[in-house]
Amino acid sequence: MDWGDEMHRMPVIRAALATATATALLAGCRAGSVTTDGRPQDRPQARTSASAPARDAPRPHRTFTHTPRPEAERTPARARPVRPPAHVPRRDTAPRAAPAVIAVGTSGERVRDLQARLRQLGLFGRNPTGYYGSVTRASVLSYQRGHGLVATGSVDRRTLDSLRSRTRPPARDELYPPTTLPLAEPDRRCLTGRVLCISKSSRTLAWMVGGRVVSAMDVRFGSQYTPTREGLFQVNFKSRDHVSTIYHTPMPYAMFFSGGQAVHYSADFAARGYAGASHGCVNVRDKKKLASVFGQVKAGDKVVVFS
Repeated sequence: MDWGDEMHRMPVIRAALATATATALLAGCRAGSVTTDGRPQDRPQARTSASAPARDAPRPHRTFTHTPRPEAERTPARARPVRPPAHVPRRDTAPRAAPAVIAVGTSGERVRDLQARLRQLGLFGRNPTGYYGSVTRASVLSYQRGHGLVATGSVDRRTLDSLRSRTRPPARDELYPPTTLPLAEPDRRCLTGRVLCISKSSRTLAWMVGGRVVSAMDVRFGSQYTPTREGLFQVNFKSRDHVSTIYHTPMPYAMFFSGGQAVHYSADFAARGYAGASHGCVNVRDKKKLASVFGQVKAGDKVVVFS
């Protein structure tokens, strides 16, 4: 073949190649080579081993398996409080207290009657004072709780009616006792003869004749540094207008029973109460009562001081 024939056939070969390429694209065949006459020639496929999948084979999708946790390991969701609708009013389930007919902080005869009735039931451990303070409030609370009443510490109508139904009207001696604290059970040495029976626990003095209380009054004693001696004594001598030779203070209606210790009136006790103390004597704050007893006591009468 000479160069002229080859140049003459080039356009025919290009046309054949173009036709073969178009035919392969339309037919969806693999791209391959063509022969010199324009026919497509398939490429030989590469051999694959059993361990290596063919490149055109679809790859398997990765799968995930969800294993639920046991019920005990789950974190419980926080419960939200259930609120009533805004249009529904909230009701107070606690019982409402009735108006007080005898309130804390008041004073008078009704309070004295209340205290005397509470004392009859063993709920008020002192003599009536006529003042509704913290001690009386605690007693009222105890009564209300013990009888199924609304415990407020104040006396409403229901509490008062309940208390009156369980007690009797107090006698005058119960309403107006001679001492702040109830008299202690007398020492056995006080049950015979004429004796000034003095109790440190109840802070009282009882003038007793033949085992009967003739008069009673509040007293106070010496401090821890100058304590009042305890025991059985007798009245050594009496001094109506005595003045201490040691402390230079008045000791009216003094009745000496143990050395320099005596029963006498104390203006300091009358003014300050139990905020002070004596130097060992038995102080009395009711001057009128002591003056009456001073006139009855004789030298040699017994004096019993006990705890």
